[in-house]
Amino acid sequence: MKLARALRLNLSPAPSSMQGRSIAFVGAGGKTTAMFQLARELGGKVIVTATTHLGAWQIPLADRHIIAETAEEIGEIAEGVTLVTGKVVSERTSPVNASVLYWLHENSKTTQTPLLTEADGSRGLPLKAPAAHEPPIPDFMGTVVVVAGLSGLGKPISEAVFREEEFERISESANQRITAEEVTRVLMQPEGGLKNVPESARRIALLNQADTPELQAIAQQISRDLLTKFDSVVVASLKDLKVWATHEKVAGIVLAAGESKRYGKPKQLLDWNGKPFVRKVAETAFASGLNPVIVVTGANAEEVEKALIGLDVKIVRNDEWKSGQASSIVAGVNALFPSPKFGEFGGGREGVGAAIFLLADQPQIGAEVIRALREVHAQSLSPIVAPLVMEERRANPVLFDRVTFADLLALKGDVGGRAIFDKHKVEYLPWYDSSLLLDVDSPEDYEKLVGQP
Repeated sequence: MKLARALRLNLSPAPSSMQGRSIAFVGAGGKTTAMFQLARELGGKVIVTATTHLGAWQIPLADRHIIAETAEEIGEIAEGVTLVTGKVVSERTSPVNASVLYWLHENSKTTQTPLLTEADGSRGLPLKAPAAHEPPIPDFMGTVVVVAGLSGLGKPISEAVFREEEFERISESANQRITAEEVTRVLMQPEGGLKNVPESARRIALLNQADTPELQAIAQQISRDLLTKFDSVVVASLKDLKVWATHEKVAGIVLAAGESKRYGKPKQLLDWNGKPFVRKVAETAFASGLNPVIVVTGANAEEVEKALIGLDVKIVRNDEWKSGQASSIVAGVNALFPSPKFGEFGGGREGVGAAIFLLADQPQIGAEVIRALREVHAQSLSPIVAPLVMEERRANPVLFDRVTFADLLALKGDVGGRAIFDKHKVEYLPWYDSSLLLDVDSPEDYEKLVGQP
C-alpha cells in the first residue's frame, strides 16, 4: 500500500478538499523520509517546506531548492518536488517566514498543489516530546501526521528520545527503558503528540520503523488506544518503502428492522443460549472491537429495542422498513456521519473508515471472522471485504469501506450491499466455517441453527 493511500489523501479539485492538500509532519522517527516519500508518490507539482530546520544534506531529496525571504523570490512552481526554505546557515536550512508560508498556502489552494510541511525537529532520534515552543504547526493545516519511531522501544530514554525530560514528565514514568505504554501515552497527550494540532485537522499517528513482525504486532495493539484520539494509525517501515496497515475505527451496523413475515414472529427476539438474537449479535460486534455499534430497528421496534437495554448501542429507527433492506442500510450509514461528503478525506475530523454489516438472524457469527475482515481491510483499504466459504460461496458479514458509502446510500428497494459489488473491487477472505452461510427464515432453519432435532 502506498503512503498516500494509507493517509487517505483526497486531492480532487473540489473546493471542500483543499484542506487535504496542506499536510504537516511532526514528531520523530522518520518525518523527513515520510514527507519526501509522500511527495514522490503524489507526482506532478508538490511544494515541500519547513517551519523548523532541515539538514542541508536533505536538500537533494527535492528536485529543486528555492531560498525565499519574500514571495516574489519563489516564482512559478515547476513540475516535481520543490523545496522552499529560508537561508542555509551552519549546514541547516532556516524556517520559512510567515509571509512566505502563507503565500505558499494560498498558492496551494489556487493551483491545487499539495503543500507538505515539516513542523518539528528531533535531531535524528526515533522519539521526542515537544518543548514549550514546539511544534510550530501552521493553523491552516488540514492533516497533521504525528510520527513515532518504534526502534526506540526497549532502549534507554537517553539514547532514543529528544527532549527526554519532557518525555519523562508527559509519560509519567521513570522506567529505565522505553515501553509501548509510554510511547502511547505521550502521543495521546495534549502536551505531547497532539500539541498545537489545529482543532479542525485530521490527526494521523504514523508508527514508523515497524521493521519486524514483533514491532508490527505491538503497533497493532497500541493502535486501539491511539484511535480514541487519532483518526487513523498507519504502521510502516519507510526505509523499505513499506506500509503495513492503516488502522481506523470500524463501525458495526446491525440490520434488525425486518418484519420476519415468513417466520411468523420476530426473529430478532429468538433465543440463542439464553439471549435474544439481536442482543447476541450486538455483543459480538462489541467483542470484535467495532465502534460505534448501530442497530437499525423497524418492525416490532419497541420489543427489539428492549432486548438491547444496557448495551452502549446507537439505535436508529427505520420508518421505511417496509420498502426493503436498502432503507435499513441507508439509515445505518446516515447515522455514522453528520456530513453527506463520505468520500472526502482532508480537513475536518473524520468518523469511521469502514462499516461491517451484521444480520440480526445470524447470532452464530463469531468475533474471529469480524476481526479477520478488519485485519484484511487494514492491510489493503479495499473497498469491500467479504468472506468466501468453501472457496465458492460469498457469505456474511461484509465490510464496506467508506468510499462505498455514497453508493450504499443510493440503494433502493429490497436489495442489500451486494448490489454494489460490481462497482467496487471486492477482496475475498477465505473462510472454512460453513455456519456463516446459515440464516433463519423458517422454524426449520432455527432448529438447524441451534442443533435441535
